[in-house]
Amino acid sequence: MINFELPTKLQNLQKMSHQVAAGIFRPISRKYDKIEHGPTPEELKPLAQMRNAMRGTNDEKADKKGASSSAAGSRNGANLAGIVAGEELCWGDVGLLLSVPGSGLGNAAIQAVGTPEQKEKFGKLYCAMAITEPGAGSDSAAIATTAELDGDEWVLNGEKIFCTAGERGDAIVVWATLDKSKGKAAIKSFIVPQGAPGMTLTRVEQKMGLRISDTAALSFDNCRIPKENILGSAEIADTEAARRKAFGGVMQTFDSTRPAVAAMALGLARAALEITRELLGKEGVQADYSRTLYNSSAIEAELYRMEADLEAARLMTLKAAWMADNGQPNSMHASMCKAKAGRMGNDVTLKCVELCGELGYSEQYLLEKFARDSKIIDIFEGTQQIQQLIVARHLIGLSSRELK
Repeated sequence: MINFELPTKLQNLQKMSHQVAAGIFRPISRKYDKIEHGPTPEELKPLAQMRNAMRGTNDEKADKKGASSSAAGSRNGANLAGIVAGEELCWGDVGLLLSVPGSGLGNAAIQAVGTPEQKEKFGKLYCAMAITEPGAGSDSAAIATTAELDGDEWVLNGEKIFCTAGERGDAIVVWATLDKSKGKAAIKSFIVPQGAPGMTLTRVEQKMGLRISDTAALSFDNCRIPKENILGSAEIADTEAARRKAFGGVMQTFDSTRPAVAAMALGLARAALEITRELLGKEGVQADYSRTLYNSSAIEAELYRMEADLEAARLMTLKAAWMADNGQPNSMHASMCKAKAGRMGNDVTLKCVELCGELGYSEQYLLEKFARDSKIIDIFEGTQQIQQLIVARHLIGLSSRELK
């Protein structure tokens, strides 16, 4: 039997996260949308102690013991908890969630491939992740930033752009290549503490949405970090199969973070739909689920379609997270839910603005902000197009070299 009910522990996390979103995030959402490039909001600093709940890591003990199992052999652990919490918090404000100290994307990389020592040393820091370069966007294998071992230190050289929390983060997880001629197999990730010699913050971007969340460009000029700051092995595989496996280990980070990004779209779209239903209700437009879609008004039909799209994206996202918790390969499902939710979030928020007319377009309500914020969710952590390409490769069994 398929059970779609959340277990009690996740329901409690859901309620707690919604309280934070409603009591802290939503009331200051507009205020910080107008403050770009400011310091970490004071209202968020007390929430740093809740970062484990926001990443879902407060379920780690239950995950290890199987205490959160809803059925024999089925575990609801850290990934699923992160989705549940993330959706609720992003109902409040996506940019503010990304600005809470300790909730950086680099933390997910450390949890995915870091050693126990690295998790202990860096896991509680606010860690950003730097992948994108001027010449390497969705194609992570095209990374040109280099890392060379010099004695007991790695020396990094290159440039990174669009790094979320690159200014505020305590450390940056930087993707670099050990040998450009070896392709994907030589791509590794390195933990670079903020202020490391040779790392420079070159600019902070002006953006359409998520304005309070800083997006930085960084340069590395003979930047030196300790030898032990590499995530995973420093060895470069010597066979094609081993190279694919090695790069797959680096890419494993995305199997956890893409469903988390999809959850952002879920919370954002749900928030927009709730406000839209409220505004339309004041004008006498009420959803009547006893009527069929084709016996409803045009506006009611739009609401039904958006609700169905949101629910489909939610189920796909929950499945991808559940698979990760249960040790099942979920790369395809992670890309599927990210593609579906990213497009859904953009479509729903823009349609809500349209349906609400001048109230949707003005700053009287948050609908126009939700629409601006939604666009980047369809882009970062792998664009809509790259997600569909990944899914296609899985479905027809072709490699990245065979299907580009």
